[in-house]
Amino acid sequence: MSTVLTSDEFTKKFFEKIPHSIRQSLSAEQYQAIEKAYSEQWKRHPLDIRFSFGFWRWRYYLVIVGGRDRRKLTRKQQRFFSLAEFYFLMAYAASSALFGLLILYLIKSALGIDIFPNFHVGIWGWLQNSVFGPG
Repeated sequence: MSTVLTSDEFTKKFFEKIPHSIRQSLSAEQYQAIEKAYSEQWKRHPLDIRFSFGFWRWRYYLVIVGGRDRRKLTRKQQRFFSLAEFYFLMAYAASSALFGLLILYLIKSALGIDIFPNFHVGIWGWLQNSVFGPG
């Protein structure tokens, strides 16, 4: 069963947890500022999966929310994500190059071109036997 709190319900439950004496001491302006700060963080996300389930005597819930991260990154986080992006792009470029070379090799082998006589990697023969069948 999925339970999603609206921002009004969340704010109501949030303020119920604050002791009555402290709630009474808040001005209307302070109350509205707190309400606005907390209600904005619970806006709809592009990915919002929430469900709960019972197991034995207890109930559990799982919440998965996702979307664009709009927080400011620290210098350490910026460096980490820059390095991660660099390594990802390098791995992508290397795998793309290897895949391109494989395709060129298969085309060369299919056309019967021998660049180095009496030297074969064996990929074309394996592909012919496993995909096209022995023939």
